[in-house]
Amino acid sequence: MFSSLSACKPRTASHLPCQVRHYAKPADAAMGDSRLTLIRRTLYPANLRNKATPTGTWRPDVRQTVQRAIPSVQAHNTIERAWLLHKRHVRKRRETELARKFECMRQAMDELRSIDLRLYMEANKVEDPRRRSQIEMDMAKAMPVLEARAFDARIRGLFPREAKIPTDTPSKDGWNYDWKPIERPL
Repeated sequence: MFSSLSACKPRTASHLPCQVRHYAKPADAAMGDSRLTLIRRTLYPANLRNKATPTGTWRPDVRQTVQRAIPSVQAHNTIERAWLLHKRHVRKRRETELARKFECMRQAMDELRSIDLRLYMEANKVEDPRRRSQIEMDMAKAMPVLEARAFDARIRGLFPREAKIPTDTPSKDGWNYDWKPIERPL
């Protein structure tokens, strides 16, 4: 008969014997599929001291590999400075492009101010997205609960989530052959 507990051999005389369980733990629903657990154990073994991981995240010979690739501290510092210089050039290009776009937007807003002051003021109006008008509040009270929650969660000024996604398929109703544009007086 096998015992569920057995003693380990102590490494030294000062260590006390430890107890090891030899029965399998019940399958935990939170762990998920046993195949995934097996794959995870294969890719990420518990003991990484003896060999490199298959994904390349840990290698015991990393010091020798780096020493072969970059033989001196001066070479490492040169490469590091070159990388920082490259990052600085990329950052400067990005800042220059943003400054150009900002200047174009400023010129467009100045042009709008000179053309129509009312539209300029409307475009620059600061608006609290949480504030609702009385009409919107009355409309929200008449809505069902789920629609009212969706209406309350929607931030004004953003593209509406409720909008129909444009598709290349025809509508369910078919083509409206009697449609005519609304004639507006000039």
